[in-house]
Amino acid sequence: MPPLLILEFVVLAALWGSSFLFMRLGATDLGIVPTAGLRVGLAALFMLPVFLVPGVWSDFRRRLGPILFVGLLNSGIPFLLFAFAVLHIPTGLTSILNATVPLTGALVAWIWLKERPGASRMLGLGIGFAGVCLLVIGKSGLSGLAASSSPLALLAMGACLLATLCYGLAASFTKRHLGGLHPLSTASGSQIGAALALLAPTVVFWPETPVSTTAWGAVIAVALLCTAVAYVLFFRIIEQAGPSKALTVTFLVPVFALAYGALFLDERITAWMIGCGLVIVCGTALSTGLVRVGWLERRTGAG
Repeated sequence: MPPLLILEFVVLAALWGSSFLFMRLGATDLGIVPTAGLRVGLAALFMLPVFLVPGVWSDFRRRLGPILFVGLLNSGIPFLLFAFAVLHIPTGLTSILNATVPLTGALVAWIWLKERPGASRMLGLGIGFAGVCLLVIGKSGLSGLAASSSPLALLAMGACLLATLCYGLAASFTKRHLGGLHPLSTASGSQIGAALALLAPTVVFWPETPVSTTAWGAVIAVALLCTAVAYVLFFRIIEQAGPSKALTVTFLVPVFALAYGALFLDERITAWMIGCGLVIVCGTALSTGLVRVGWLERRTGAG
């Protein structure tokens, strides 16, 4: 990739890695639902100017219903689940579980779209989900958490995995029902759909106590930087380098998230977390086709 594109790639990973930190800071004061609601609501406002791009508004208006619906799957529900998760487990651990998105996406596409993966991708799915299981059930993975919070910690891990399932469903839904649309119409429209879905719950669950400036700053940052700006960068990288290379940003996001958690939240990074994260990354690289096992492909005759 050209140097400028590499820089954008690193910036995107840094932005998405910081989203877990900002969600923690916001949800601590605002609560789970208002944090998610404000994130998508402000992101929708920030992204309104993209409708001035030729073709974006017409595509959005033409497929209004499916675009709004995919916003619930791709932003509304996952952001709620992650806002809950970061309150009960380290943000770095949350980011590692989030790195399973390509694995979940491949599995959903296999079941729903009948896109049967080749031998290398099948191996990657197995390795990746084995890494997730080790991360969740391994005692070392929970060693940084208080014993009394373990049940909520396990529930938070489950919430992260459910969020990745939503992302996988959204990807397959988009491929089946939103093919050929301008990507910015889907990106901006999905934030509008998520904002509309979370508007009433955000009002209902709005905190009764005053919200700190730290929480306000965090939620504005996660909406503007980690959602609106990040989406634009992501689709630019897809346009310039292709979806496969853009997808590898998933590997770099946990590095930044772990660093932010350690620096700003004093979170402990365990060897077990790092080891399981590497297993997940290896499985993801195989399952997405970024890495192939040549002898296995030749032996099975699969692509």
